[in-house]
Amino acid sequence: MGSLRLTLSTGALVLAAALTPVAAHAADGGGVQVSPSSPAPGGDITLRVTGCAGRTGAAASDAFVSDARLTAAEGGTLGGETKVRSTAHPGPYDVRITCGDTSLTSVLTVGTGGGHSAATPAAPASPTAPVRAGGGGTAHLAAVRTGSTGPGVAQTVTGLLLAAGAAVVVAARGARRNRRAG
Repeated sequence: MGSLRLTLSTGALVLAAALTPVAAHAADGGGVQVSPSSPAPGGDITLRVTGCAGRTGAAASDAFVSDARLTAAEGGTLGGETKVRSTAHPGPYDVRITCGDTSLTSVLTVGTGGGHSAATPAAPASPTAPVRAGGGGTAHLAAVRTGSTGPGVAQTVTGLLLAAGAAVVVAARGARRNRRAG
């Protein structure tokens, strides 16, 4: 009967959490400023959020490459930057902001791309010089040749003694169980 009580209690907690109203909901974008207001796919955007209790937060959307990390900015606002996915289709996307105990929702409208042609790919950057990584204090370690050797005599003997001890314990427990059953 304990598992039934646990199941019902868990269900009641989930239901209570689902019915709890969200602290703030700004479907009209109140408290959330997105710049530019209608970015092109692949474009960078800046978010400014007002009305958050915490000093950090996060903004998530299906249009973003990754969630934007929001940090304290001037005027008691939170600010952050992210990038719109290059594969995002033009249209509205929900932006969910969480900061402290506050949750906000806004709408981001992805534009058509501003006339940029996707058919002309940009040439990838190529290195022009080797990386100056140096060696620092670990250069002498890289020069030392390491060979793979197996365990020494002490490790082998220790392993065999541990295995023998485990075998004795298993045999003793089995014999004791047989004496009780028999």
